[in-house]
Amino acid sequence: MRTGQNPAKFIGKVDRPERITVAIVTYIPFLAGYFAEGLAVLRICLDSLRSSEAEPFDLMVFDNGSAPEVVAHLETRHGRGEIDYLILSGKNLGKGGAWDILFSAAPGEIVAYADGDVHFSDGWLSSALTILDTFPRVGMVSSRPLRTDPALVGASLRWAEAEPEAAVERGTFIPWETFREHDLNLGQSENAVRQRYEETEDVRVRYRGAEALVGAVHWQFIARKEVLRELLPLSLDRPMGQVRALDARLNDAGYLRLMTTQPLVRHLGNVVPAELRAAMGLAPMPDPRRGVRARWLLEWAPLRRLLLGIHHQIFRWYFRS
Repeated sequence: MRTGQNPAKFIGKVDRPERITVAIVTYIPFLAGYFAEGLAVLRICLDSLRSSEAEPFDLMVFDNGSAPEVVAHLETRHGRGEIDYLILSGKNLGKGGAWDILFSAAPGEIVAYADGDVHFSDGWLSSALTILDTFPRVGMVSSRPLRTDPALVGASLRWAEAEPEAAVERGTFIPWETFREHDLNLGQSENAVRQRYEETEDVRVRYRGAEALVGAVHWQFIARKEVLRELLPLSLDRPMGQVRALDARLNDAGYLRLMTTQPLVRHLGNVVPAELRAAMGLAPMPDPRRGVRARWLLEWAPLRRLLLGIHHQIFRWYFRS
């Protein structure tokens, strides 16, 4: 039995989704060890996202089975209206599983995807939109220049070299410090980073007043939803390690993968940057020059394999999905 009238009947109109849906995936299963600063990094990600862009967007967050403290933080932001759509998974579906859901559910015609450990700078979205709206048949645009796998940019190079209106240049266009910052953050040595910088090159394309570098990254990009849906389901069966399948499928389908020429996003990883630690109430990072002898022992291949194997097995026992 119904008593009275549903007040919703008297609402004259409903809100419409924005053209752009920013989609974030996060996975922080506990706040210790590798993930000790995970929540602080996520806070930086979400705070920088809202403060760095004038383009209107809706924010959709997919949590992949994180710790209760992380879920509570996301629910608080959702309650304050800082997150428009919040999806809480009770188990870790992996990034591919999260993509299958996000790329289907996002209401906007453009999906701006990022991992939950990305820092955004002013203009990251508008600069990428210029490339997306200018170049033809764009599959994805990332807001940071870096050097990606040459095997995944064949479609972009073929188009650029065949298009009469496109001006193609090869050389070193990414500044050393920009290149170094990202690659060092991946755990590579200074010597290895320098060697790769000197042995590889960039490809820059100018087209109808816009310019971009060839390449893109799956941890941050914007794309048209209709293009992403062509690739679904991704059906990746591992949490990580297969995510380049998205890059490969876009390239194989003939879509361009491009990047802005300026570094407008930054991949933080699992540690808060030194310049932000005080503001987050975190202690300074330890001096890397200390403990050199102990570090040498930890890098000894047999011991490294043993300890990482134990760590991996413990993680599987407690946090396997």
